Amino acid sequence: MKPARLLVLLPLLLLTATAAFAADELDSGDTAWIIVSTALVMMMTPAGLALFYGGMSRYKNLLNTFAMTFVSYCLASVIWVLWGYSLAFGPSAGGLVGGLQHFLMAGIGPDSLSGTIPTYVFALFQMTFAGITVALVLGSIVDRMKFSAWIIFCVLWLTLIYAPIAHWVWGGGWMGAMGALDFAGGTVVHINAGVAGLILSFTVGKRIGYGREAMFPSSITLTALGAALLWFGWFGFNAGSELAADGVAGSAFLATNTSAATAALTWMFAEWVVTGKPTVLGIASGVVAGLVAITPAAGFVGLGASLIIGLVAGLLGFYSVAKLKKMLGYDDSLDAFGVHGMCGIWGALATGLFANPAITEGAAGLFFGNPGQLWIQVVSIVATAAYSAVGTLIVIAVTKLLAGGLRVDGDSEISGLDNALHGERGFEIT
Repeated sequence: MKPARLLVLLPLLLLTATAAFAADELDSGDTAWIIVSTALVMMMTPAGLALFYGGMSRYKNLLNTFAMTFVSYCLASVIWVLWGYSLAFGPSAGGLVGGLQHFLMAGIGPDSLSGTIPTYVFALFQMTFAGITVALVLGSIVDRMKFSAWIIFCVLWLTLIYAPIAHWVWGGGWMGAMGALDFAGGTVVHINAGVAGLILSFTVGKRIGYGREAMFPSSITLTALGAALLWFGWFGFNAGSELAADGVAGSAFLATNTSAATAALTWMFAEWVVTGKPTVLGIASGVVAGLVAITPAAGFVGLGASLIIGLVAGLLGFYSVAKLKKMLGYDDSLDAFGVHGMCGIWGALATGLFANPAITEGAAGLFFGNPGQLWIQVVSIVATAAYSAVGTLIVIAVTKLLAGGLRVDGDSEISGLDNALHGERGFEIT
């Protein structure tokens, strides 16, 4: 090769080599963004969800709801670094679950990288997802489940249900290999938690007096504040799931806010038409419905799709809470299934409809020339729901055996779990 031609090609060769090795180098901007995102998602559980659920629970069970939310996050934090991360993101065993090679984070150090960020940061980010997912389930059984039974349930459910499904979708498992799209947790988080909550609510049974007496929320103000904190933290949840500070993260940020606002307005107007009153609880619930629905699609869809996803989520969430629950006759105390399960299903389907390759290359839905993606999404929804339902039933059976039952005694339920289980009261009113 002539020297002159070599001089022309040399910069191109260097540029190619730089691009090839970029993915193996730490990026300080990406790392900083994911650390911030992790902190945002962490806040969603012991602050956002605790207030959101606590305000909807009755005054005599407010602190019990807080305690269950806090302990969910604490258990997930410990379980994740012991074996949860390894089961979800360790080397795949037939596409079904990771191994235990990373038990107690073995083989991972400060210099280990996952893409352009430290593996420790990636693991912590994923840990916050595990924490909020199991905490979402408790909304279905507020006011009546034994605290000891809840602790056992959390340990088993995180290990046997959450970790395998996370592996299927994000950890190198069969669902990701199939091409299922779940940007930030439609199947892994919301469908999984919603279905588990539905099964748990049927198993534990209805609250004493349910359907015969009014069960007023302790504080709609706390619930609205919790919804606002969830909304704030959800930007880390969705935009952080890009695992980079780039344009797709910005697009996910925009889609998340738009869907949440649209769903809140839709729920408000639907409730206004049906009941004659636009309630604060309805607006706050609509925000969460929109956030849930956009989660699997956030990094794959454009602005127009986010408007449609939020609009449908507001209507679907309101219908599920106001009508579907009564039709099916279950007592899902705080509507874990009605909001997270149903809107999570819609979001996963919507991803198969509206995924736009102009947002994320290679991700195309039905309306962008890839009808097969919708079928893949349906398979992922059915598989997640089936595994979560059957697996949760098994976890419940083991929990009942170890805890001596799931439900508190009647006297404790009537008097309130704050005092009966914790010896405390949420409010001192004189």
